[in-house]
Amino acid sequence: MGKVFPHDKASNSGGIGSFLQSIFRRRRAKPLLCSECFENQGIKLDARMLGVNDRSVCRNCNSTSGKKLGREELEALTHRFFVWGTLHRCEYGAAPIIQFNQQRNTEIEASPWFESDLRLIERVLGVGFFYYGPRLWMVGEVEPLKDLSSPVTQTSILKRITTEYPAAPLKADELFYRLRIAPKAPAEQSEYDSPPLGCGGIGRLDAPGLQVMYASQDLEVCIHECRVTAEDELFVATLTPSTDLRLLDLTSLLFEKDVTEFESLDMAVHMLFLAGKHSYDLTRKIALAARTAGFDGIVYPSYFSLLRTGGMPFETVFGISHRQIPELADRERSKTIPNIAIFGRPIADGRVRVVGINRLILNRVEYQFHFGPVGYQVDPE
Repeated sequence: MGKVFPHDKASNSGGIGSFLQSIFRRRRAKPLLCSECFENQGIKLDARMLGVNDRSVCRNCNSTSGKKLGREELEALTHRFFVWGTLHRCEYGAAPIIQFNQQRNTEIEASPWFESDLRLIERVLGVGFFYYGPRLWMVGEVEPLKDLSSPVTQTSILKRITTEYPAAPLKADELFYRLRIAPKAPAEQSEYDSPPLGCGGIGRLDAPGLQVMYASQDLEVCIHECRVTAEDELFVATLTPSTDLRLLDLTSLLFEKDVTEFESLDMAVHMLFLAGKHSYDLTRKIALAARTAGFDGIVYPSYFSLLRTGGMPFETVFGISHRQIPELADRERSKTIPNIAIFGRPIADGRVRVVGINRLILNRVEYQFHFGPVGYQVDPE
């Protein structure tokens, strides 16, 4: 375990803003292709988003209107479509199915939907496309995560989480928000407290006997977390602590010495909060352990962090997670939007006060997206 696969060393040569590109800034070369060179509409639209305005004649298709792509932009486009575009999520973790580099020949059989574009990129960049054999930590083979799932070792991992992650103060007069959909009495402060006992137990952290107020300092994330629709009546309370609250900060990066991703507690918790409802049993146990340890609540990564920030999960360089590289700490932190969970009923017991209540009206929604391939398979040759 922990072995770098032979092709893994160069597998991220096309990553957007990758670690290598942040070290070796290349002077912009003459355009190699333009957005109009491609036949696949998804690649064409992605190329228009990544290319630069340049009215010169494309050396490949003679277009003057297409967005021009130098080598750096073309590598970014290729990574975005073929690598990020084939990201496969597992129960915990995720890994791309396709990678490319200059050391390998093409080993995938392309579908007619993108074959001509793949061949064009293959020729211009001098790269080959192949099926990626990820390091197994990327698909959930992380020892602390497995130990957390085992009744035998669970207690020791919970103890590590509550002691190795830092405490984060939520200071009096800091503002945060709580959104409600169609409360019975929207103007009443109590509507924005935690649900009464017996009404919870369906969220990521609340459990029978553990009431949790979910909130955020990012109002857009509140909207995402509540899964609102255009038909919903929405109300938002602006809240602030009455006194400093001590929260367990699970959004922090733990730089553990002499620990690979396979043994990383940081990676285990990171994967937990990017996972779906099947992870709730474990995250609720973390919440119970944090309350037992004396915390007022938890700061935790929003499940919608990557949709809010546009980041790609589980990026690597030379097979090493970006989370393991101190120079990339700020970049990894920027991918996480923190949510706030406060234990008990903090409005009722006076730990949190309501600053104001407003109706919230959605007047515009935008989506940002990119594309990926379909219909690829292993080359029978």
